[in-house]
Amino acid sequence: MSELQAERTAAAVGRRRDPAGWARAQVREPYLQLLASQVLTGGVALAANILMVRALSTSGRGEVALMLQVVYLTTQMLLLGTERSFVANYHDAAPAVAVRAFARLLLVPCVLGVAAAVVYTSVAPHRLNPGPAVVALLVTYGLVETAILATRAVAIAAGRMAEFLYARVLESLLLLALLVTLFVADVSHPTVWILAYLFAGAVPTTVFLVIWLRQPAGGATEIPPGRNRAVRQEGLALFPAALSNMAMLRADRLALPALASTSALGLYASVATMTELLAWPLRAYADARLGKWRATHRGGGLNARPILATAAVYSLVVAPLVACGLYLLIVPVFGHEYAPAKVVVLPLVAAAGLYAVSRISLGLLIAKGHSALVSAAEVTGFAVSFAAYLLLIPRQGILGAAYGSLLGYGACLAFALVSSRVVRDRAVTP
Repeated sequence: MSELQAERTAAAVGRRRDPAGWARAQVREPYLQLLASQVLTGGVALAANILMVRALSTSGRGEVALMLQVVYLTTQMLLLGTERSFVANYHDAAPAVAVRAFARLLLVPCVLGVAAAVVYTSVAPHRLNPGPAVVALLVTYGLVETAILATRAVAIAAGRMAEFLYARVLESLLLLALLVTLFVADVSHPTVWILAYLFAGAVPTTVFLVIWLRQPAGGATEIPPGRNRAVRQEGLALFPAALSNMAMLRADRLALPALASTSALGLYASVATMTELLAWPLRAYADARLGKWRATHRGGGLNARPILATAAVYSLVVAPLVACGLYLLIVPVFGHEYAPAKVVVLPLVAAAGLYAVSRISLGLLIAKGHSALVSAAEVTGFAVSFAAYLLLIPRQGILGAAYGSLLGYGACLAFALVSSRVVRDRAVTP
């Protein structure tokens, strides 16, 4: 019996015997808590998107989007692909042990990242140098985002998703309050809006890191010998995947200002920010199940086909609903100046559907020990999308960026699916 079939059977039995208890158990499911945190973040992102497009010009909105993309790319450079490898290797670790282990993994990359920022500020030409204050802001926010993603991996591995969800609730409420304040005060400087993101993320993350470090570690008080080395090695194998995935997701935001304008980026980002939400449920499920999938694979019981089929059905059902909603709501919500963004709704929604299924396919490959193939798939997707951006954006503007994303995400998914069929499962040592 496959993992999915076993879960469905157990769920059916639980519903019949104790419906209330079954409902409580479902709420405590790690992937639902992870999804809840993402939905909450997505809701605040939607509200932030609306506030920014109302408070800032399209150029100012584009500048905020550009700075956010720089921060996200910096975060992946600091993590060096260790997010998913950490979850796979530290499954069921004590929170304090997991926090210390991830801190050791991040120490050297963060020090080198800060040093690189100092050097860049000193030697970069004036036209490419935003100044020490902006660079310092972006570096600090990059460190905060790195810590947030690290706590996410720790929470998944240690089974503390409820506490991670609490932290994200606090972050969302704080961010929303700050952004509403900036909107009411009619603040139009993009860096001030970035400061709100930084502060809202730093406070709850710091609080929960302190709480986890002060909790008793039980019998596991030390980091297992060689475990971090295994995480780093697998992380380095996944690093091209993490970097290429981030580049594939964000290169359109970087290419549009260079090949079109920041105003075009403002139009494009208003839609792209929302279509990304379509992929979050499947991404949350893949991330939360990664450790369990690996354990199941070691036992020889991981059946990928029903999991992939369910993911495909989700995308086929949800994508048309999202497309219709976005197309009808763009002008009422954002205003008439954003009407040209309607043209990218369909290709971006289709791209998000393909991307969502690819997260499941790549998660299964990681669980089976094929990290190099995951990186190859992500690199292929990025290469196709980047080539399409260079070719299509100068001719078609934001529509070219949308089609580039569609081609890139499709290439990544196709590579992952073909790889899953032609390679043998690899034994993964505990």
